[in-house]
Amino acid sequence: MAQTPNRGTLLRHTLMGMQITATGSYAPPNVVTNEDLVPLGLDPEYVFRRTGIRERRHAPPEIATSDMCYFSAQQCFERSGVSPADIDLLVVGTVSPDWHIASTAAVLQDRLGMRCGAIEIASACAGFMYALSTAAQYIATGASQRALVMGADCCSRVIHKEVPKTFLLFGDGGGAVILEKGTQQQGLLAYCLGAEGAGAEQLYIKMGGSREPASHEGIDRLDHSLYMDGKAVYKWATRVLSESIIDVLEQAQLKLEDIDLFVPHQANLRIIEASADYLGIDRDKIIINVDRYGNTSGGSVPLALDEAYQAGRIKPGDKVLMSGYGAGLSWGTAIFAW
Repeated sequence: MAQTPNRGTLLRHTLMGMQITATGSYAPPNVVTNEDLVPLGLDPEYVFRRTGIRERRHAPPEIATSDMCYFSAQQCFERSGVSPADIDLLVVGTVSPDWHIASTAAVLQDRLGMRCGAIEIASACAGFMYALSTAAQYIATGASQRALVMGADCCSRVIHKEVPKTFLLFGDGGGAVILEKGTQQQGLLAYCLGAEGAGAEQLYIKMGGSREPASHEGIDRLDHSLYMDGKAVYKWATRVLSESIIDVLEQAQLKLEDIDLFVPHQANLRIIEASADYLGIDRDKIIINVDRYGNTSGGSVPLALDEAYQAGRIKPGDKVLMSGYGAGLSWGTAIFAW
């Protein structure tokens, strides 16, 4: 297991003067319950006890990652009155692109009819947090006036059913936000981005890149499917979620009770509960939807954020703590002043 890095080497900052003016999300209509996984040798109640997941969504063949991004973006436009022409930056976090080349961000930019830069970030379950902090830099410097930021993944396409213990964890979905100039009381009160690359092979797809191109032999070995060392990743994720929350609270000079809502990556309910118990977080302040969507990787945080916002759980002036963590091993945690 990788050692905890020197916390002084992590990227930390504060970026104020920006606001999230709209949220949107999309999850495919096809629901896959734990009972549907019985043919794979999985016990429904055991799956729920170990993960907190009861069901997840799988995209039909005609839906790819860029489609989920598109539907999420359309919700943002409809809810805000902003048009694609008003967006001057697009940042997409995904590790399940439509194709390896060209980028899903470029495909999406064309479909939305936008004329702007399109950045794609491959930070897996931390992808949206990396995308949000990247867009925030452009807003803060004035290089962008209004950015469309999203995270989405079609996990069912990169995990094979013959690896059932990993297959059961993941679902498909995504979400988006519009980020633009705001008051000096709005924005990223604190954020930290980090990575422990020594643990990269604990959660990765071995085949398909320049290290090991696709081959028939590799497919026979299931090297094209996501591999995860479940115990090691669980231990790391529980640690890094707790540590990064403490980190941003210290940066912002805030206490746990100052946070109005926690929006953690929805990987496993046990990870969230372990960190909540360790830190003493009020469970009522945590948004939970892993039971209905499973782990949607880069789509997890924005999907949960949209759900919370549409339910009226986020109000102007609220402090929202968001955290994504996963393959890389990488993480991003931030406190956003709404």
